[in-house]
Amino acid sequence: MEFPVFPDTPPLLTPEEQIELTNPLCSANRYKQILESKTAIYNDLFNTLYPIEKLVKGRALLIDEILKAIWIANNLDNNDNISLIAVGGYGRSELHPNSDIDVLILLKERDSQLNASLESFITFLWDINLDIGHSVRTIDECVSLASEDITIITNLIEARPLYDPADLLETLKPKIDTTIMWDGHNFYQSKLEEQKLRHEKYQNTAYNLEPNLKECPGGLRDIQVIDWVAKRLLGTHRLRELVQKSFLSEDEYLQIKGAVGNLWRIRWALHTITGRKEDRLLFDHQRTLAQLFGFNSDDLKRNVERFMQGYYQSVAAIQQLNDMLLQHFEESFLDLDEHANITIINDRFQTFNGQLELRDPNTFSTTPSSMLEIYVILGTLEETKGMRASTMRALRDNLDRIDDEFRNAPVNTALFMDIIASPYNLTSLLRSMKHIGLLGRYLPEFGAIIGQMQHDLFHIYTVDAHTLQLVENLRKMLQPEARQQFPISSQAIRHLSKVELLYIAGLYHDIAKGRGGDHSILGCTDAREFCIRHGLNKHDTELVVWLVLHHLKMSVIAQRKDISDPEVIWEFASFVKDQEHLDYLFILTVADINATNPTMWNSWRASLMRQLYLETKRALRRGLDSPIDAEMLSDEHKQRALELLIERNVDIIDAENIWDNIEEEYFIRSNGDEIAWNTEAILKHSPSEKPLVAISPLGGRNFSGASKIFVYTPLTAHLFAVIAATLEQLGLTILDAKISTSTTKYSLDTFVVMDDNDEAPNLYLDKERISLIRETLIQQLKSPSLFESLIQRYTPRILKIFNAPSSVRLVSEPEEVWSALEVIAPDRPGLLAMIGQFFMTHNIMLHKAKIATLGERVEDTFYITEPDGNVIIDPNRIDEICTQLKEKIDQFSQSK
Repeated sequence: MEFPVFPDTPPLLTPEEQIELTNPLCSANRYKQILESKTAIYNDLFNTLYPIEKLVKGRALLIDEILKAIWIANNLDNNDNISLIAVGGYGRSELHPNSDIDVLILLKERDSQLNASLESFITFLWDINLDIGHSVRTIDECVSLASEDITIITNLIEARPLYDPADLLETLKPKIDTTIMWDGHNFYQSKLEEQKLRHEKYQNTAYNLEPNLKECPGGLRDIQVIDWVAKRLLGTHRLRELVQKSFLSEDEYLQIKGAVGNLWRIRWALHTITGRKEDRLLFDHQRTLAQLFGFNSDDLKRNVERFMQGYYQSVAAIQQLNDMLLQHFEESFLDLDEHANITIINDRFQTFNGQLELRDPNTFSTTPSSMLEIYVILGTLEETKGMRASTMRALRDNLDRIDDEFRNAPVNTALFMDIIASPYNLTSLLRSMKHIGLLGRYLPEFGAIIGQMQHDLFHIYTVDAHTLQLVENLRKMLQPEARQQFPISSQAIRHLSKVELLYIAGLYHDIAKGRGGDHSILGCTDAREFCIRHGLNKHDTELVVWLVLHHLKMSVIAQRKDISDPEVIWEFASFVKDQEHLDYLFILTVADINATNPTMWNSWRASLMRQLYLETKRALRRGLDSPIDAEMLSDEHKQRALELLIERNVDIIDAENIWDNIEEEYFIRSNGDEIAWNTEAILKHSPSEKPLVAISPLGGRNFSGASKIFVYTPLTAHLFAVIAATLEQLGLTILDAKISTSTTKYSLDTFVVMDDNDEAPNLYLDKERISLIRETLIQQLKSPSLFESLIQRYTPRILKIFNAPSSVRLVSEPEEVWSALEVIAPDRPGLLAMIGQFFMTHNIMLHKAKIATLGERVEDTFYITEPDGNVIIDPNRIDEICTQLKEKIDQFSQSK
């Protein structure tokens, strides 16, 4: 096998090019030509696996020469009052194809005669398409600003001269020394706080499905933090010097170097394929990058998974070493304390100034179970500040002692159960165990899902990150502040006999993802084996396994079934059988939804879950042998509506006259508050051809955090299509739709809506918007003519990536009232309106709809009949509807 022969350095400017470019008459186009030709050579070298470190450094050197040439061409090279300084990443001699090029124009003192030359210099840089960030400051101004701003001092400690004939940078350096400002400890604390805030912005996880490879935890910025602190604290110039100073081992340094090199290669490729500075690994680019990095099998999904797993391995290594090095730096300050506070915990552990450490550095090798014991101690000592760096390193070095014998040892299974029952910091403990590699070693099935992609928009994290977020959500429900966000869950979780069973179910609910097959079924085997190995009794084991098997059940029913139907409630109550199973499943489901994507849990989903839980709880109390019937439910809703109407001085006789003409299904599916609201609106509506459109105020107990739009108008075939198209054009997402009819051929339609950003529109405060929605609906209902223009809306970037074929199924039973049309399709703006238009053109009568948007897809159910009200039972008619609607949806999705 022949290996490529690489040049020692990437190409820079030739002597002839240097002379040419320093000529003041050299055009911007010539500079562009040279930059483009050199960039093409660099990219060719990248594609032949040229060392990325040399490419990144080489590009910085190339830009050095370009800037120096322009500096000379503008007659700025012979002035002792001015210097050209590289700062930021450019100051570190690290430049990717489209990285910012940050420069400081350093002045001894202000000189207005330089303004024209400097303006010409900067303008020319922009003209040749260099992304320049610049500042012009005197030495004194730099000192003043650096003393107050951590960002400026950070840039300055990485500064290097490009053109500095009077050594102005050397004059500046003593004035910003640690003896004058930002000593090592203060600088460290500020950078630590910066990193904390940055990590919180990305939910404290490196395992987002569309990560930012620079800013996310474990990204390139985390290595820069180490580099900055080391420079300020230890006076180092290169990361390798941390090996010499015993902060890093040689193996750890090589591990960091390899991880950074991988991220640099990804970043270089990302800049190249996008043609701009781009640090986000968006779904759009992951497939291209996977192919570029040699993952070329026919399984495109698997290619992306393998590429991203390499990325996640790199950020995990950086995050792990970032944690350890920052801890090491912290200790370097604490160790200066002459009065160290040491507390003996037991024969193996002690705290040193609040940090847990080994009493004997060989403890993990002589007593391997202590690798779990240390986390038990961390979970019981509330004030402990974590592990010392030397203990972290010792733990990492002994992970290979965790084998099957270790996993099955009773002492270790007992210790792990003690960790699960930790009174403090359980989520932090599990995340620390994952980062350091212990959790994946002790639970190999968990190790298999670390970095496991989830190819949908419902989730924004990898499987392991989602799992630990779920556990964190469960812990949050035990905190007093959770009562406002999760009022029912936070109350129910306090009544559980063993909350740790929820944590175990949470750890295992998605454990089998990525294996193929139904992950809920496959995960049961792992969950059962865990429970048996860890000594759980039969009842607890069966409960955990049941939760893993059915963890999606409650969410599916709440979002896809008509939970106003008493039969649906009775069937679900019969499934859970008792209050214990209902409570465990409800709490797990709420935590799971909130762990998939913070934006998925809105007031509407919360109201659906709350309604399903409370109605099921009511059914269990009444007894499964005494289900509530539809007539009883209808009477309850009517009675509640009458009470409200009496309070509002509405004539009850008039109200009941209206009710006499409305189908009974309406009263079963609408609660008393909604019936009263609809009835009052109808009674106040003046008889005319103008349709009635009533809009609820924002939120409130009656409206579940979403707004409701009630339409009362003569029944027509185009009604649903017009309303759906109009609402979507107005930027409203339809969450639910109820269509009822009266014997007088009027339609009573209620639509539950939110803004496209999953917020309930503030209709109560925004009178203009109420008027716009109402008048637009009325106009379109009177003159339905703009279908195509109404449904042609922009499809967001993220939705275009997912374009799976649709699925259409029509279920008809002669004894049923309606036929159920189930549609699964990619989410696209205007889809619901298009389906409504299909119903109109195919002479289909819609009676109700259940709308469910799950990430990148919709799973909607429409209850339909023939125009005469009969269910659709003709096989040819069923086949025609399904085939033609599927074709229509697929064409619509691809055109968007």
